[in-house]
Amino acid sequence: MEKAFLQTVQEHQGIIYKISRLYRHTLEDQEDLFQDIVLQLWRAFPSFREQAKVSTWMYIIALNTAITTFRKKKISLDLTATIPEKLHPTEKQEISENELKMYEALRKLNDAEKAIISLFLEDYSYREIGEIVGITENYVGVKMNRIKTKLKQLLN
Repeated sequence: MEKAFLQTVQEHQGIIYKISRLYRHTLEDQEDLFQDIVLQLWRAFPSFREQAKVSTWMYIIALNTAITTFRKKKISLDLTATIPEKLHPTEKQEISENELKMYEALRKLNDAEKAIISLFLEDYSYREIGEIVGITENYVGVKMNRIKTKLKQLLN
């Protein structure tokens, strides 16, 4: 079971990195959240029934962990914090100025909006997003329109 878990995390670790970057501002907090998410995935792994895609299951756990640990630890939000120069210490890809601005804007969204937009950016359908966050497909469309409007305002 451990080998299967490690392989699953390795294959889909990008999900964990994205959620960590979206919900935490400093590299240290991002790494802590990454570890918290992996721990929660490990605890939930034996009950994973493969009724949903692995990525969907991971998103649900990652989002719930990010929101729950945020509330428990009462991490202060520093909306002026900057993103580290690299996406993750092991990655060589530099972040462009536009990406920095987008992450800054995304961090100003509330938790529900962050969850919805992160899933949308991963090409999940409105139906799938609704199933993951627990709202109807139509309401996902309404929320997406509001989020897009809010992001346009934040980026201007």
